[in-house]
Amino acid sequence: MAVRTAVRAAVVPATGAPLEITGIELPEPGPGQVRVRLAAAGVCHSDLSLSNGTMRVPLPAVLGHEGAGTVVSVGEGVTHLAVGDAVVLNWAPSCGACHACSLGEVWLCADALTGAANIHARRVDDGTDLHPGLNVAAFAEETVVDAGCVLPCPDGIPLADAALLGCAVLTGYGAVHHSAKVREGETVAVFGVGGVGLATLQAARIAGASKIVAVDVSPEKEELARAAGATDYLVASDTTAREIRALTAKQGVDVAVECVGRAVTIRTAWESTRRGGRTTVVGIGGKDQQVTFNALEIFHWGRTLSGCVYGNADPARDLPVLAEHVRAGRLDLGALVTERIALDGIPAAFENMLAGKGGRALVVF
Repeated sequence: MAVRTAVRAAVVPATGAPLEITGIELPEPGPGQVRVRLAAAGVCHSDLSLSNGTMRVPLPAVLGHEGAGTVVSVGEGVTHLAVGDAVVLNWAPSCGACHACSLGEVWLCADALTGAANIHARRVDDGTDLHPGLNVAAFAEETVVDAGCVLPCPDGIPLADAALLGCAVLTGYGAVHHSAKVREGETVAVFGVGGVGLATLQAARIAGASKIVAVDVSPEKEELARAAGATDYLVASDTTAREIRALTAKQGVDVAVECVGRAVTIRTAWESTRRGGRTTVVGIGGKDQQVTFNALEIFHWGRTLSGCVYGNADPARDLPVLAEHVRAGRLDLGALVTERIALDGIPAAFENMLAGKGGRALVVF
């Protein structure tokens, strides 16, 4: 395998094992591939889920799926990108040929994650083959990806901030505008004020929601939530649904967006909506998180509960829209970031995530 100079990366060696910051060797880009030097990568809860086994991918792997950087070389057949181009990584490229893609539902592409089974690189210290996590292996100084995983960075967006477009912002914006389809004047509750939750709050504000209730276990996140667009803030408790109804003339909100992935939070989000309301679940929970309903309440309340994958977004379509919101000052990417760290800071960022602290940690290379 022809390689270039080794780069540093964050590797998960096995399910539940501590993350290791180590040297890896990348191959030169082959046909249809691109080599990217990372400018920044966001630390997403999905990376933690990959590390602890909640989400299964081939291991050992280089983690990281939300990133942006600069093209340093391209393989044979790549004509839409050139060395020096600023790009955003897309961890879920669509094949364009499966049943979901034929329906225009590219976020459900059956082949989106097939690249995670490929051999991506090898460790410098022992030669172990490594997989690319969620396709793009963004927790590294450089990465080699399929050209379909690379999108041009929109003009006028700082490259480090643009990393957030690759997951948190697409997911939060899409949950509001594509999945829940929030209409101007509707009321919205957002459960979980991490990176995706903060993006969801901003998206609800952009949609013209009349009341936006943020809910989180941490009282320290209130200022972050209100800066993102929340009109009200609640610390999660057994009475959260009742408190939300009290804020909405005893009706409940029109839309609830759950960004946590826990059964109790999903159930509370559902109970917080009005009769006929809509709940969109963005959070990724484990198989042990069982949500139960009885048949009578499903009939009586007439509510809708729906899953949401990657914000039901089409990155090629939605990135220009998001960029326009950024340029117009409606969407503040920097406000999602509560900590800028080096590669070595990712394990601590995972600990903060488990403790419910902060918004998005951003690895800046």
